[in-house]
Amino acid sequence: MSAEVEVFCDGACSGNPGVGGYGAILRYGSAEKELSGADGDTTNNRMELTAAIKALEALSRPCAVTITTDSQYLVKGMTEWLSGWVRRGWVNSKKEPVLNRDLWEQLRELTGKHQVRWVWVRGHNGHPENERCDALARRAIDAYRNERR
Repeated sequence: MSAEVEVFCDGACSGNPGVGGYGAILRYGSAEKELSGADGDTTNNRMELTAAIKALEALSRPCAVTITTDSQYLVKGMTEWLSGWVRRGWVNSKKEPVLNRDLWEQLRELTGKHQVRWVWVRGHNGHPENERCDALARRAIDAYRNERR
């Protein structure tokens, strides 16, 4: 895997559940691509997962990818919890069905195509790309609402 890609992603929700948005930045060398979108009835966690999914879907070939996010849910899900969920048949440690299974399954499939490293950063703490992704997600929410008026 020769290509090294940096991905920064964030999700946001106005109400939880409510209107949600995601934002992602893909960086390959000096080239950047921004992605964003919204959903009218979702949760913050679903938007966090969606941001990573959309970023990985945008990659045209296998890459070494570093994904930076402020979502501990996303990072811990992918690095600590996923293997146990799969082993237990998509049941969590409380013996309840895993929430957002559809998105976790998509992420599992997509990350299998790449060499992925997960990095957590504290949200709303001045990390430039994280702040940009948050702004992309919030703009997507605003645009969604404006289209529905």
